[in-house]
Amino acid sequence: MSGHSKWSTIKHKKAQADARRGALYTKLAKEIQIAAREGGGDPDVNFGLRLAIDRAKAANMPNTNIERAIKRGTGEDKDAAQMEKILYEGYAPHGVALLLSCITDNRNRTVADIRHLLTKHGGSMGQEGSVGWQFTNRSFFKIPAGRATYDELFEIAVEGGAEDVLEEDDYFEIIGPSGAFKNIFDLLKAADIKTDDSGLRMDPNQELKLNLENTLQVMRVIEALEDLDDIQEVYSNLRITDEALEGVA
Repeated sequence: MSGHSKWSTIKHKKAQADARRGALYTKLAKEIQIAAREGGGDPDVNFGLRLAIDRAKAANMPNTNIERAIKRGTGEDKDAAQMEKILYEGYAPHGVALLLSCITDNRNRTVADIRHLLTKHGGSMGQEGSVGWQFTNRSFFKIPAGRATYDELFEIAVEGGAEDVLEEDDYFEIIGPSGAFKNIFDLLKAADIKTDDSGLRMDPNQELKLNLENTLQVMRVIEALEDLDDIQEVYSNLRITDEALEGVA
């Protein structure tokens, strides 16, 4: 997962300084709206909402935007569109499996946009369950190296039920089962260790290795999918090498 972790970190840093910040805020607002609708508007009670708000604040999203998204989710904003969260499955070129996490107010539009983009680039939509079995839902926490030592994070990981602590160039990453997320989150907070990014994601059980040219082609398709308004996250089983990362950096 090293290549995937580095690529996600690169994209996360780029997004925070991106000229398309408005698009990023729209995606974050949708996450907040869905979380508030599902569990209420109080982040002290609704853990999912607290996480969505933390992610928004990490991206410097204004408080007014956050409050507006909460009101849309709780129904206080009567004019807000009704959003739903959907997971679509498909294939990028060269048989790379894709899971597409979407939040939309019009699933027909969303499906049409995804199908058009995939077909254009030699991919295809998949039926429900066609690729989902190739992924496992996991929690993750990215911590800059200067905020904690490996030993400190390892102790938290063991106590919280994590599976591993990875050490990358300038940060650590704690990875664990999805059910361990809140335990690890609370332990990091109690230790006053702030993360740069955290959440749940779908990790591939086995990665598919392609040559450099085909890898770069698939990475460009994934980035194009991520630019669609209704897509929140794109997960793939593509093996991403350091050489490929240099090609898209």
